[in-house]
Amino acid sequence: MAMIDNGPPDFHEYLPTIIKENYGKWQYHEHPRPGVLKHVGPAGALYSIRVGEPRLMSVDSIRAVCDIADEFCDGHLRFTSRNNIEFLTPDEEKVLPIIERCEEMGYPVGGTGNSLSNIVHTQGWVHCHTPASDASGIVKAVMDDLFEYFGTQKLPNKLHIAMACCLNMCGAAHCSDISIVGIHRTVPRMDHEAIRKNTEIPSLVACCPTAAIRPDPKNKSVTVVEERCMYCGNCYTMSPGMHIMDAENDGLAIMVGGKVSTARSDPSFSRMVIPFLPNNPPRWPETVEAVRHIVEVWIENARQGERLGEWIERIGWERFFSISGIPFSDKLIDDYIFSRETFRTSSAFKY
Repeated sequence: MAMIDNGPPDFHEYLPTIIKENYGKWQYHEHPRPGVLKHVGPAGALYSIRVGEPRLMSVDSIRAVCDIADEFCDGHLRFTSRNNIEFLTPDEEKVLPIIERCEEMGYPVGGTGNSLSNIVHTQGWVHCHTPASDASGIVKAVMDDLFEYFGTQKLPNKLHIAMACCLNMCGAAHCSDISIVGIHRTVPRMDHEAIRKNTEIPSLVACCPTAAIRPDPKNKSVTVVEERCMYCGNCYTMSPGMHIMDAENDGLAIMVGGKVSTARSDPSFSRMVIPFLPNNPPRWPETVEAVRHIVEVWIENARQGERLGEWIERIGWERFFSISGIPFSDKLIDDYIFSRETFRTSSAFKY
C-alpha cells in the first residue's frame, strides 16, 4: 500500500500474528473465567485478559501496563471503548501470570460475560469546560459500591454503566443499561463585557440548538429566551461570557434501558427515570444508592439473559416504576417535537 502523509497508519500492521492468521476466519469463543476470553480459529487460540483501569492515567501507569504487555504478550494490548485494558496472548500458560501481575499492581481482572464492565465516562471537573457534575469522582464512588459484580458473573446479563457530566453526553450515556447524566437547570449568566470583547456574535447565535440566543445589536451582545433554553451549555463553548455552571442548581439525572447490541432485540436509547439528584461530592451517596437500587431490582426480577432494558420492555415501564418504587414525574414524559418515531403511540398500559 502506498504511503500517504495524512490519516492513521494501517491497523493491520500492528495486529498480533495469531489475529492476522485468523482474520475473518474465527470459529467460536469460550469464557474460561471472569475477565478471560478465548477466541478460537484455524490458526489456533487467542486469549484476551480484560483488566479494569481508570480512564485518566498517568504516563508512569501507562508505561507499567506496557511493561506487562512487553513481558508476556510480545507488546500487544488494546484499550476497549469502555476503558478496559485487554492483554492479548496465544499462550495459555501466560494467562495466570498476567492476572497475578495485574492484581499485584492493583488492576482488577473481570468485566466479561454476565458482569459489570468498566464504567465509561466523560472528563468532568478534571478537563471539561461545561460540566454539571464531576465524572471521575462519581464513577469511582459507584464502581466502589458495585465492584462485587465486576469480577463475578452473578448478573442476569452484562451490565454497562456510563457517566456523562453534561447533556452533550460524550460518554455513551444514550446507549447504556444505566446512565448518569449531569444536568444544568438554569439559563446562562451573561457577562456582556466578555461577550463584546471575546465573542463572534453570529457564531454564538448559531450554536444554540433551540434558537434561544438572539442578537442584541443595541448592546453589541446577545439575549437569551429563557423558555427556549435547554441548558446544554453549548453557548459557553463559543463564548466564555455565557456562564452555565451553577453550584446550587446543577445536579444529576438517571437513565436506563439503552444498549448497542443487536442480540435478541434492536439497539435502543436510554430513557430517563430519575430527573434530578443533588450534587453531593465527594461520594455522591444519593446517586450511588439510586444506581445500586436499580441494579438490585433488575437482578431480583429479570430472567436469565435479559438486559436491563429488555426486562423493562417485557414487563412494561409502568410495572418497572411500580416494582422499583421510583416515583413517576412529568419530567419523564418525552415532549421533544422531532421524536415522533420514538413516541409511544399505544394506548395500552401494563400493570
